[in-house]
Amino acid sequence: MTPKVFYISDGTAITAEVFGHAVLSQFPIEFEALTIPFVETVQRAQKVKQQINDCFITTGERPLVFHSIINPEIRNVIFSSECVDYDFLNTFVAPLEQHLGVQAKPILHRTHGKGNHGYETRIDAINYAMENDDGQTMKHMDKADIILLGVSRCGKTPSSLYLSMQFGIKAANYPFTEDDMDNLKLPESLKRNKSKLFGLTIDPQRLHEIRQSRMENSRYSSLRQCRLEVKEVEMMYKRERIPFVNTTNHSVEEIATKILDITGLERHMF
Repeated sequence: MTPKVFYISDGTAITAEVFGHAVLSQFPIEFEALTIPFVETVQRAQKVKQQINDCFITTGERPLVFHSIINPEIRNVIFSSECVDYDFLNTFVAPLEQHLGVQAKPILHRTHGKGNHGYETRIDAINYAMENDDGQTMKHMDKADIILLGVSRCGKTPSSLYLSMQFGIKAANYPFTEDDMDNLKLPESLKRNKSKLFGLTIDPQRLHEIRQSRMENSRYSSLRQCRLEVKEVEMMYKRERIPFVNTTNHSVEEIATKILDITGLERHMF
């Protein structure tokens, strides 16, 4: 039977999901997960407790529960359920209080809410990434923190959005198309910002598979065209001395982190 997992929080549950997934990914097992955010009252906690207990009754196995709940009264309700409980926040808070000599002052939604000093930075960066996606406009390239380059469907847009959402980085991206291949060169607005350029590339076979799902049996998706475009763009990266990374076997999180590591680009928020 597939083990059951609950990710629970009195906020968005993003922290519980990220920590829990990181831990469980170490095991070669498939898990059936349920995320329950905004458990902000004892009444709602009681309902969640019932869900956990019902799961135990049905399966005969206590489910795993990863949670990041600030309110101790709500936390105790979850703790009293028939589960294997992992409390991320308080596992670290008490030792840190002792080490720092400072009493923690938990505030609900502090991590992701508007009260966070990086909130406006994030919104500005997201808006910038959307407005400067896929070379829609070249007017604001000077304002970019980084400009991602690459062929169509190599991961530029998701990487740009992830950099903006997670780190508050203003990321533009520019595509090289089939029409560019005969005389591949950097537009003037990119040359002017060459220090900000970062290339993405991808295995031609994987690119072919991705494009096939979008435009099956077209010139655009043919393996021959994919090989040609990837080869030409990689040659240009090397010629222009533009750093680049292969996205084939990496998630968007890994791609974004590699970009930061290689460029030394400063995060504007955490």
